[in-house]
Amino acid sequence: MKEINQHIDQIKKLCDTNKVKSLFVFGSVVKDKLRPESDIDFVVDIDDQDPLSYSDKYFDLKFNLEKIFKRRIDLLELKAIKNKFLKQEIDQAKLHIYGE
Repeated sequence: MKEINQHIDQIKKLCDTNKVKSLFVFGSVVKDKLRPESDIDFVVDIDDQDPLSYSDKYFDLKFNLEKIFKRRIDLLELKAIKNKFLKQEIDQAKLHIYGE
């Protein structure tokens, strides 16, 4: 989590800018087991009903997170996780870092 904590102010600012309702992190970053080739896994819920605006916010968030961390970001949409086993696994491992 130290990787996340080092950039928490930038993350919060990005979330404010992009109407993020909630943001969670999971995976190796939570366990402080990031390797140089590791990506960082996030789950996001963006508060925007307009599909075009939603897309802009999603990609702006993803691009800027990659810029901040200088590594690949996997940004899953909370609403898009339909596989109940995947959702359960993520729910057990995720840490809340912004919003509700």
